[in-house]
This record gives sequence, C-alpha cells and structure tokens, in this order.
Amino acid sequence: MDNVRVHGMSGSANAASTEAAFIETVSGGGDRTVSGLGRGLAIAAILLVAIDLRPGIVSVGPILPSIIDEFGLSYAAASLLITIPDLLMGLLALPTPWLVRRYGRDPVLLSALLLLCLSTLVRALSPNVASLLLATAGVGAGIAIAGALIAGFIKARFPTKAAMMMGIYATALSFGSTVSAGVTGPVAANLPGGWRLASGLWSLLGIFAILGWLAVALRERRDRPAAVGTAAVMHRLPLGNRTAWLVALFFACDNFLFYALLSWTAPMYREYGLSPTTAGLVLASFPAAFMCATPVFGWLSKSEDRRGWLAICGGLTVAGLVLLAVAPMAAPFAVIALCAFGLGGGFTLGMTLPLDNTHSVEEANVWNAFVLTVGYLIASAGPLLVGSVRDLSGDFRPAMWLLVAVGAAMLVLSPFLRPHHHRPGA
Repeated sequence: MDNVRVHGMSGSANAASTEAAFIETVSGGGDRTVSGLGRGLAIAAILLVAIDLRPGIVSVGPILPSIIDEFGLSYAAASLLITIPDLLMGLLALPTPWLVRRYGRDPVLLSALLLLCLSTLVRALSPNVASLLLATAGVGAGIAIAGALIAGFIKARFPTKAAMMMGIYATALSFGSTVSAGVTGPVAANLPGGWRLASGLWSLLGIFAILGWLAVALRERRDRPAAVGTAAVMHRLPLGNRTAWLVALFFACDNFLFYALLSWTAPMYREYGLSPTTAGLVLASFPAAFMCATPVFGWLSKSEDRRGWLAICGGLTVAGLVLLAVAPMAAPFAVIALCAFGLGGGFTLGMTLPLDNTHSVEEANVWNAFVLTVGYLIASAGPLLVGSVRDLSGDFRPAMWLLVAVGAAMLVLSPFLRPHHHRPGA
C-alpha cells in the first residue's frame, strides 16, 4: 500500500506542495517511485552532480603553493581558499530546506550548480586577492546548496537502500576529488595556462551536472501527478536531540580531518622534499583511497545500528594520523591512504546517520541541514588551524598531532551513535 506524506510550511505555494507530494510517494514494500521516474536517470543525475561537487575545493591543494607565490599569501591566508567553502557549506545548509519550500527543489539545485560552474571559472581569472576570495565564496555557496539536497532525494527515491545509495553518492564525490587531485598538478606544471588553467577547467563538469539534473527535472514535470490533498507538517531542527548533536560532531570530526589533509598534504610533502608531481600523486592517493572506502562501508553496514563500523573507521583514521605525525616519509602513499580509508568509511556512514534517525523526506532534510551546518562550521576550522600552527611552529608535525586529537574524538564518539528510535523508550 502506498503511503503519501507531505511536510512543509502551511503557507507554501501549491507548486511546492505538489512537488513535495511527488517526491515523498514511496512504496511500502520497496524502492518503487512514482510516475515511472527511472532509477537509472536518478542515479546518473546523482553521479553527475556528485562528481561536480568537490573539484572546486580539491583542485586548490595541488596549486596552493603557486597561488601563495603569485599573491604573496601566508599559509593561514591561503587556507581561506578551503575554509570559505567549508564555512559556507555549514552556513547555507540550514536555509536550503526553506529555499526548496519557497522556490522548488529543481530551480534551487540548478541555480546552485550554475553558480558553482561560473564561480569556478571566474576564480581562475581572478586578478587580485579580493576577487579570488569572492569567487571562492561563490564556489562554496554552490556546493553547499546543491550538496544539501541530495540526501533528501535519495531518501525519497531509495528509502530501503539509503546506505548503499549514500555509498554510491560518496564514491562519486571521491571520484571527482581523485581526478581533480591527480590532474590539477600536472596540468598546472606542464601547460602554458599554469594554475589558472588547472583551476578553471573544472567548470566544465558543471555543464554535465546541470544537463543531468535538468533531465530529471523535465522527466518529473512530465510525469508529475495532479496535486493531492495532504496535511502539512513542519519539522523543527533537532536542537534538543542528543543523538543529532552526536551525529553532527562525528560528521564534524570526519570533515575537519578530510579538509585539513586535503588542503595541506601536497604543500607538506613538498616541504619534506618531494617534487610537485610526486606530492600531487600523494595527494591523489587520498581521495582515491577515500573513494574505495565509501562503497565498501556502505555495503558492509547492513543494520541501522552502525556503531561497530563507525569505530573501525575511527580506528583506521587515528592509526594513519599517528604514523603521519611520527614518520611521514616512511611510506607516504600508504599512510595517507590509511587515513583516507578510515575517513571515507566515516563519511559514508556519517551521511547515512540522519537518514537512519528519520522517517520522512522532510524530516531527513531538516536533520541533514542541521548535521551539515554544525559539521561544516566546525570542519571549516581544520585548514585554517593547520595553516596557523604551521605558521607559528615552522613545521607541519605539530599540526599533525592536532589532527590525531581530532581523530581520537571521532573514535570516542562512535559508541554513542545508536539511532535514537532504537533506544529503549524512544
């Protein structure tokens, strides 16, 4: 028997209510969606968008030394090229559900993808620091808004396979990260355009992402049924929910480490004596291992109680960070890959936790917005703190011990992440 649930503002426009009804109609017995929207098209659109959501950030790492030299930036100031997108990914996650209720999911998502595409191109042409940072803010805003909408889409389309689909989504994110990390450095070093060409070429991915989601929007518009009468329910932010805060803190630790390592792995290994190309390859091993971990842990974690797998992810991460702090040159590729494998699994499961704790698309969107806001606001400090510690100490090793402490917090949090509705009396 089909269940139709719509949650939104009582004063929302009819079009928004109709869209909410459409995306929330799910089969009680599986993952069947309404009006024949093909799973293949939905998955393809998710993949194209996901691949587009990380190169705007990841491509900065390999070319950061060149940007520092051209604009005369300190390490702390240069870290803003990563910190600003992280910060906006937190700040803009919260109003995104309201934007969707006000304007509709597809216009908001397509606008965000267009902003990301144009900002990536403009940043590559920046003549000064102000325009560089302003374009970076546009990159972060586009990523923030688009990324906040995918979990709800997955909740609606694949309600019984959320972990697997989040694993696929995270794998596509990692694929975009891996390719941009591996290609940006060689392009900057070997082609006449230098870091500007290497940075701007990733705007091309935005075109494919826009076309992919436009196909979904047109298919849904064609198949969308007439509006159905439903009761509107408003879900509040889970500010008083202990589990929501713990999930957000775990997600924050995972992304704090992810963006700190993504920002400074290549510069760190260049300081340790590796060539720009080799340092770029070490960096590329990070998203590559991350990408391998995301589907593995998404597939292995069958139960909604994922605490055991979360602890394993935390343990792998801490082990890699300790090796990175003690002997970074012993086996750079293996050490970075170990960190990334733990963080990749933690990211996939961390993105799934809001879905495990909710019962509808709207509730999942609200939880996801809360987790992203808290998580990315904290995570945005990662690149900045590592850069600042490096400025103060003259060495990256003290900063690596800071990351070990954050990894330990991630491990300590994992036993407390049982879904709240599985608790006695919940």
